Amino acid sequence: MRAVDLLEHAGKRVLAAHAVPVPIGHLAVDVEQAVAAGDAIGYPVVVKAQVPVGGRGKAGGIKVAADAGELTAGADAVLGMDIKGHVVRKVWVEEALTAARELYFSFTFDRSAKAHLGMLSARGGIDIEQVAVEFPEAIHRFHVNPLDTFTEADAAAAVDAAGITGDAAEPVGALLVKLYGAYVAEDAELVEINPLAVVADGRVLAMDAKVALDDNAAFRHAGWEEWRDLDSLDPRDRAAREKGLTYVGLDGSVGIIGNGAGLVMSTLDVVAQVGGRAANFLDVGGGASADVITNALEVVNDDPAVRAIFVNIFGGITRGEEVANGIVEALGRVDLRSPIVVRLDGTNAEEGRAILAAHESDRLVSRPTMLEAARTAVEIAAGAAE
Repeated sequence: MRAVDLLEHAGKRVLAAHAVPVPIGHLAVDVEQAVAAGDAIGYPVVVKAQVPVGGRGKAGGIKVAADAGELTAGADAVLGMDIKGHVVRKVWVEEALTAARELYFSFTFDRSAKAHLGMLSARGGIDIEQVAVEFPEAIHRFHVNPLDTFTEADAAAAVDAAGITGDAAEPVGALLVKLYGAYVAEDAELVEINPLAVVADGRVLAMDAKVALDDNAAFRHAGWEEWRDLDSLDPRDRAAREKGLTYVGLDGSVGIIGNGAGLVMSTLDVVAQVGGRAANFLDVGGGASADVITNALEVVNDDPAVRAIFVNIFGGITRGEEVANGIVEALGRVDLRSPIVVRLDGTNAEEGRAILAAHESDRLVSRPTMLEAARTAVEIAAGAAE
């Protein structure tokens, strides 16, 4: 399962589309746009760094501005800032609201229980992780059967169990129902609101929003593309996403290409077993056509840390000779910086290996087993690094 982690501004827009109240805000990519947003919203405002990590406030990535001058200084300070390895290229400017009460809420999926898991706490805010460790009883956990609905009565019971009382109880319960509706309708893996704030006039708003969508459900959501933040991705991850490949960048020197997540995970383990370190996880899926292999090689080849590329393919429905021909054709399309080691097994593997053998060189090596191929790739990578 791949997740699309939305930045705060995108998460709030998704929630707002499901009638979840959020503060008024605008996205800005430079100081001029930030000031224009502040003028349109009305002061005071908050300027918030848009990066895919937490801890923005403690890192100085959130500034309050009482007027255009303060907003100019604040936006200028935040834009370009490095927060945990992520450069701030966008800021979210929104109305500054004072929370009379901060709560915490999230929905995710509990695989062990085969049910949606809701968590609600009357003690929200920036130190919720500390609350979870020191006062776990302060977070009420409850499950929702995916085949059932989450009703207002269910929400009211959760609110009561979390110790949220008084005038806030009813609007918080109503908001939980809307949040669950957004979570289910958007095929989300996570919807987390911290803080879920009760402001001075009694409204309950999502002051922050962490939303992760299940990328496998993207075909059902044509509008998701506008929420993706490709700019914040590692260039390798961005290139892989654009080519429709499942990719995770790592810090080793052996590039990994395989067909099937389980096989790729096993390949990473075997590379580590023989003393190497993988540069990535790249799954080309069930097929291994020339186009698919070419796309995969281009992504891995663009990583300057890669010293050898290990292509580990098990032919199932796709026959071995087709895979081999695809690899040979792909080699003619990509100007490789590093040698390739191929392990081919499965349907018609012998025919495929014969094709690879006819094209072997110092740039293409074929090995019959995964262990032998891993050793060869690691040796090549180690030799290239010397």
